[in-house]
Amino acid sequence: MNAVIERQEQQDITLREEERQRCEVWTRVMGYHRPVASFNIGKQGEFAERVHFEEATVRS
Repeated sequence: MNAVIERQEQQDITLREEERQRCEVWTRVMGYHRPVASFNIGKQGEFAERVHFEEATVRS
């Protein structure tokens, strides 16, 4: 079965400042989710310093 994927031309989307909306970022802390904006300044700094990684899969 072949899937047909249609490609659309990408167009730049430009929004005026009043049309923009802040994106609320949530993260998992100690087993539950919290918005990063509710963190104190130190915890926000720790969040900004986090390094993301992908664990390599081990083949047998």
